[in-house]
Amino acid sequence: MRKLMKGVAAVEFGILLIPLVILVFGITEYGRAIYTYNTLTKSVRDAARYLTSQTPGDTNEHATAKCMAAFGNPDCSGSPLAPGLTTGMVQTCDRILTCGGVTTSLSTGSGTINLVVVRIQGYPYDSFVEFVMPDITFEAISTSMRGQL
Repeated sequence: MRKLMKGVAAVEFGILLIPLVILVFGITEYGRAIYTYNTLTKSVRDAARYLTSQTPGDTNEHATAKCMAAFGNPDCSGSPLAPGLTTGMVQTCDRILTCGGVTTSLSTGSGTINLVVVRIQGYPYDSFVEFVMPDITFEAISTSMRGQL
């Protein structure tokens, strides 16, 4: 009987190893995707916060905000905050420099509120392990904040 049971543990381990490896890679990939999304969200928020203190319509300040969203600094130096992120994926809008389909001013009973909007459109997330999680695209990560009058 003992001779028949030799190697059973190795066979069971081999059978369970495949789902365990897939599970570990899946957790890792989804963790990376969430981390990347969180990084993009924070960068958009920082760029919008920067634009709230600037004069509306200033194209130089909008270019600086795009650098801040993509690179984390105002002069576009260094590596991007997320692999493959460019300033071309970043849109900035205010009451003068508008974007299609984005509301940049709201009328209230006591006046108009001007909004600043920064968004990243079409960021392609590249998965390391595509058999666990396919490549995805973050369509629109945006932040709106009250801007300067």
